Amino acid sequence: NEYNYPRITMAPLPTSAATLAAALSALLFVDTYHVIAFTPSARLLQPLLHRPSNNQNLPMANQHQHQREHRLSSASSTTTSLCISSSDIQAKLKAQMTKLQERDRSSREIPPDELDVIYEDENIAVINKPSGVLTVPGKHDNPSLNKAAFERFGCESNRMDKMVVHRLGMDASGLVVFARTNAALRELNTSFRTRKVARKYEVLVCGHVANDNGMINLPLMRDYECPPYMRVSTEEHQRALIGLDPVEVGKKILESPKPSLTEYEVIAREELDGKDVTRLALTSISGRTHQLNVHCAAIGHPIVGDTIYGYGGEAAANGGLDQQELPEGSASEELQKEITEAMTGKPMCVHAKSISFEHPITRDELSFECEAPF
Repeated sequence: NEYNYPRITMAPLPTSAATLAAALSALLFVDTYHVIAFTPSARLLQPLLHRPSNNQNLPMANQHQHQREHRLSSASSTTTSLCISSSDIQAKLKAQMTKLQERDRSSREIPPDELDVIYEDENIAVINKPSGVLTVPGKHDNPSLNKAAFERFGCESNRMDKMVVHRLGMDASGLVVFARTNAALRELNTSFRTRKVARKYEVLVCGHVANDNGMINLPLMRDYECPPYMRVSTEEHQRALIGLDPVEVGKKILESPKPSLTEYEVIAREELDGKDVTRLALTSISGRTHQLNVHCAAIGHPIVGDTIYGYGGEAAANGGLDQQELPEGSASEELQKEITEAMTGKPMCVHAKSISFEHPITRDELSFECEAPF
C-alpha cells in the first residue's frame, strides 16, 4: 500500500530453520527483516534469513518512493560482537531513573484557571499543554496538566487518573485530550488503541532536510546500553540480548523490535540564530515510544533542543546508528553542537499541533489545531 507496511502473519513458530524458511517463502510481500521472533531461541534463526534487496516484492509504482526513504530501511549495523551483563544494565537503569525522577520534580504547576482550553463539554476536554509540564504526575505527585484539569473540570469517577487517555512528554507542547466521564474514557481508550485518532506534530530539526516529504521506516528497540531510552534495532544489538534474564533486566529490554513508521513533510527551511533548521510536519504512523525523536536523530536531523536524543544527549547518538550509516545531507556534528549551545535553557521544539477523532459519545467528527510556540 501507500506506506509499504510489512505484512504481518500470525502463525505457530516453526520448529526448524528449514521449516521457517519454507513458510516465509510461501508468503507474498514479506520482508524477512521485519519478521519478529518472540522467543529467545528463535532469535538464533535470524542469521539464516536473508534480507531482500531494497526493491524486492514492492509494486513498481512504489519502488521509486522506497528508494527515497533515505535508504533507512536497509540500514544495518556492523557485526562486531557486543558483550553486556545484566548487572551493567541494572546499574545504568537505576542511575537514569533517579535522574528522570529528579527532572520530573521540576515540572511547572499550572493554576486551573490559566489552562489553555481549546474545547470542553460534559464528556471531554481538549487542552493546549505548555512545554515544561508533565501530562501526568507520576508516582511522586508532581505538578501536572492532569492535576490542573481535574481541579478545573472534575470527572465522573472523582479520580484524576481516570481522565487520562494519552500523554505528551514533559518537554513537548500541544493538544491533550482528557475524559470527564467513564463512558468517554472507555471509548477514547479504544480509539487510541485501535489507532483511530489522527495526530500531527510540528518540529524544528537541525540542518536542512533534502527531500520535501518522505517516510522513515526503522524498527525500534529498548536501548540496553542507555536504558530506559530507545534506539534503532539492528541484528547486532538483538543478538546481544541472547541469554539475558528478563527477571534481572526487565521484560521491556527484551521486547522484540517494533516496526516503526514516520511520515514527514517539510513546512519550511529556516534559520535559527543564523543556523540552518527545518520545520517539519510529522505523523507517527505506528506510535512507538520516543519514535519521532529517534527517527529524526537517525536521519541525521535531530530535533532542536532535544537533550536526550540530540547532540551530546543521554541516549545513543544518531538513534543508535553509526555516523557512516546516516544519509547524505545530514546535519554536521558542528552544526548540531552550535544549535545545542544556542538552545541551552530553552524548551525542545516539538508541538502536538493537531488532533482529529470521533467524539466518544455523540460520534461527531472533531478536529482541533493550535499553533506551535516556536
